Amino acid sequence: MCFGILGTMFIDTHTHLFFNNFDEDREEVIKNALDAGVQYMLVPGTDIETSKQAIALAEKHDAIYAAVGIHPHDTKDWDDAWIDEIRKMAKHKKVVAIGEIGLDYFYDFSPKEKQHQAFEKQIQLALELNLPIVVHNRDSNDDIMSFARKYGDTSLKAQYHCFAGTVENARELVEMGHYISFTGNVTFKKAESVREVLSKVSVENILLETDSPFLTPVPHRGKRNEPKHIPLIAEVIAETHHLRVEDVARTTSWNAYKLFGIGNKMELSYTYQIGESLYVNVTNRCNADCVFCDRKGEAVINGYNLKMNKSEEPDAKVYISEIGDPTKYKEIVFCGYGEPTIRWDIVKEVARYVKAKGGQTRMNSDGHGNFINKRDITPELDGIIDSVSISLNSTDKTQYAKLMRVDESLHAEMIDFAKKAKGFTHVVLSIVGLSSVDTENAKQFVINEIGVDFREREYF
Repeated sequence: MCFGILGTMFIDTHTHLFFNNFDEDREEVIKNALDAGVQYMLVPGTDIETSKQAIALAEKHDAIYAAVGIHPHDTKDWDDAWIDEIRKMAKHKKVVAIGEIGLDYFYDFSPKEKQHQAFEKQIQLALELNLPIVVHNRDSNDDIMSFARKYGDTSLKAQYHCFAGTVENARELVEMGHYISFTGNVTFKKAESVREVLSKVSVENILLETDSPFLTPVPHRGKRNEPKHIPLIAEVIAETHHLRVEDVARTTSWNAYKLFGIGNKMELSYTYQIGESLYVNVTNRCNADCVFCDRKGEAVINGYNLKMNKSEEPDAKVYISEIGDPTKYKEIVFCGYGEPTIRWDIVKEVARYVKAKGGQTRMNSDGHGNFINKRDITPELDGIIDSVSISLNSTDKTQYAKLMRVDESLHAEMIDFAKKAKGFTHVVLSIVGLSSVDTENAKQFVINEIGVDFREREYF
């Protein structure tokens, strides 16, 4: 299994270590988690008392952080005056979220109107304090999504823990900037529907959690769950997304850093491995400014920091040195947060090296290479770039221009590039899976009109 793999570090973003079934060995449980590579743990309270206990654990252990709030099970006696107590606790330096809050219609522990009142007030408190929320949802999906939409245009950010919604719900929440997490239930034999949702959510939008002491993963079902089991959940996520466990660990840890401020940012990477492929961070410069691209933001992908100024762009020798033997990888991919054809000469030099050493190459591009270089560069793909993935994004030039924030004329440039490139290399046209984009229409256009392969990329 993955315990302690190559120093891989994980973050358990949801573990109830205050539960009394940890009373006899809580310190050992924490130590075992650390030994298993769980670097940090987030303990969400479920009422005033357990929120205080979560803070006490966070004060005692550097590896533990707390969230404070009232779980829907405990809202039957909700009093708006409780907000003052939660606010006071939330200002503690190791409190990083309001939670666990939300709705639960499975058990009849609290009236729906009380649950709604408590959820609303705690969301408003989170906005006031600029803290994310940790959301519980059981048999209450429609109302949970209504709350999400109500606050969709605010700064609210959330973790939808032990995700219980549909693929469509997940996509909508991701587009709002929220995160999805899955527990040990992804390992259960009869959890096909959960794994189906998991397969459609990019790891860039996933957090790791155990929800311990509940939902113990296979092969430990029937026993108390603990944070040390996080690697088992990460392993299923890695298998589902065809990634390495360390890719999942690194990416989800970065996600926890973005949402909760737990952990640290990575140093700049010139090359970076995801799965069996090695990616080359060519440039951050781009002639487009896509609405779904974080190039001007953190510029982090799968936990790798790709933020690079023009003055930091290395020459080909740096990339070649880091690549070494290219046959160790499935392929060498020219892809960062910028457009690689802006440094076309560097791409060609590195690609020639890779091909001379027996490696495979791919380039991810917006298809504006001829426009950028003021000549037809597609014949130069021959023999050095085995495949080029081009961002179609939309068949409608107006929507394309809005998504990529470019002039509409570049839609025709991209189509022309794809048509010419297919004479020299394998071409794939792709779209980002946004709810506003007609995926089926794009697929038919690519296959029937352009005559190349099609791929849908999940939005993150």
